[in-house]
Amino acid sequence: MSNHHHHHDGHDGHDHEHDEAHGHDHSADVEPALHTLLYKQIDFSALITLNEEESESGKAICKKTWAERLNREPELKSLADEQILMHIPFTGQVRLHSIILRTSQSPSAPKTLKVYVNRNDLDFHAAEELRPTQVLELAQTSEVQEIPVRRALFNTTQHLALFFEDNFSQGDEDVSRISYLAFKGTFMKLNKEPVSVLFEAAANPADHQAIVGTKMGSGHQIE
Repeated sequence: MSNHHHHHDGHDGHDHEHDEAHGHDHSADVEPALHTLLYKQIDFSALITLNEEESESGKAICKKTWAERLNREPELKSLADEQILMHIPFTGQVRLHSIILRTSQSPSAPKTLKVYVNRNDLDFHAAEELRPTQVLELAQTSEVQEIPVRRALFNTTQHLALFFEDNFSQGDEDVSRISYLAFKGTFMKLNKEPVSVLFEAAANPADHQAIVGTKMGSGHQIE
């Protein structure tokens, strides 16, 4: 269990290679159909990142569009140690297909991502204790990664908790860095119709009882 106390280690001087400036842009190989990116379906007002060095930086990397995926800044950096916990709420129900992210070739690249579906109450202790919905192994690369999830486990997703548990430094680098995060899938607005129907029925108990009484009484003479 990591203690998330606050300290700065001055790791801001990293100068990452910009691979996209040289030759082939490998990230284009995983370009998703834009209508499957769940960018507009994220509830940014309720998005929370724990152990982020700069406030709102977790939100900022999710707000990048696909066209901005190679931009290094803004960047999410962890604060007290290498762990990051993000709560990503959606504005409706999502069938998640994959998680897309960009990190780097440095030791600060996150290695293990534990994903929890519809658990908006997790803190670091709970994330370490509870069994995740799925564990994803990330690559140490500056290219955009698309990691598929087991779709059957994410068919009714309204909230994702992402626990970046460690990075590639093997304990030597206590800052993790992520520059882009997105989600691919299909979005369904929550259907409020059954709620209003139930409300209507409950609002007219006399009618409801009359219908039940008629059905109960027809064809059954009680002697």
